[in-house]
Amino acid sequence: MAIDLSWKAFIQQQQQQDYFTALQAFVEAERAAGKVIFPPKEQVLSAFEYTPLSEVRVVLIGQDPYHGPDQAHGLCFSVQKGVKVPPSLANMYKELASDIEGFTIPEHGNLLTWAQQGVLMLNTVLTVEQGKAHSHAKSGWEIFTQNVLLHLNEQPQPIIFVLWGAHAKKKGKVITAEHHQIVSGPHPSPLSAYRGFFGCKHFSHVNQLLKQRGSATIDWQV
Repeated sequence: MAIDLSWKAFIQQQQQQDYFTALQAFVEAERAAGKVIFPPKEQVLSAFEYTPLSEVRVVLIGQDPYHGPDQAHGLCFSVQKGVKVPPSLANMYKELASDIEGFTIPEHGNLLTWAQQGVLMLNTVLTVEQGKAHSHAKSGWEIFTQNVLLHLNEQPQPIIFVLWGAHAKKKGKVITAEHHQIVSGPHPSPLSAYRGFFGCKHFSHVNQLLKQRGSATIDWQV
């Protein structure tokens, strides 16, 4: 797949900026040095392939990609089929099972069907070295994803931004347009899920907000 046309002009404009040139050079040098970088090169911008700009209805913000083999594929919280479901996603599934009637906990962690329904699944940092969490933080990705959020803030369609945890809440401060909505709470990670993520009912709340504006709800079952 390729970047959806609706995102193309924005991404090309970012790629022409100095920060992005330096970022690209850094990631390419890391790969060239024989380091294992996730996700694979062709999946780094997957979020922009599966969710066209004009169809973004919900935004989920993660931190950086999973750093274990075969996990990350460019969508936050999501892992490839056949890979063990990570703890944060397992907690999201638990919350979905108690929040959404009929939801059954899947045996895989691939959330591609969410992306295809208009859920932009955006990590703040889009690459990572194997086994080294946050290894590509402050390399330039934060500028790119901040610009993505500023661009989303300017979109005419109302968007629901789901901000879990302090990191996402801080990142979401650029969302200022009145027609957008913010849903926020604790992160689903095992460290904080018991502080209010469990029982937050954010998934049904998002669907309620979509319904109120006459938009189709998200089928959270994967």
